[in-house]
Order: sequence, then C-alpha cells, then structure tokens
Amino acid sequence: MTNKSYEKPIKKFLILLSLLVISPVILSLAFRAQRAFTEMPKIIIAYVLLILGILLILYTVYFGFKTFKSLLDTLFED
Repeated sequence: MTNKSYEKPIKKFLILLSLLVISPVILSLAFRAQRAFTEMPKIIIAYVLLILGILLILYTVYFGFKTFKSLLDTLFED
C-alpha cells in the first residue's frame, strides 16, 4: 500500500480557485477604469490593470491545466 500525498494538489487547487475569482475581478476593474479615467496619468493605470488582468487570466488557464494534471496523477498513480 502506497502513501499518497494529496497536500500539494489540494494547495494548487485552492490557489486555482482564488485565481479564478481574482483575475476576472481585476479585468472588470480595468474596463471600468478605462471608462472612468480620461486624463493621461490615470489612463495609464487603467491600461496597466488591463494588461495585468489579461496576463492573469492566461496564467489561470495554464495553472488550471497543470493543477488538474497534478491531481489526476496523484489519484491514478500506480
């Protein structure tokens, strides 16, 4: 009988859940900031938030695939 460690995949899954909540919130804040800010110094903040939100969503998709692969490897290990 082998000792399976579910600790690492569960931690990754909890991080994934937080990323799934945080990344769309940042993206929606960026779109709202683009509408609200029209002057030059503040519009840069909106574009930085937009780029950050897009990158965070792309990373969330990548991290989700890695997390589910890790979880499945742990579950179906021989």
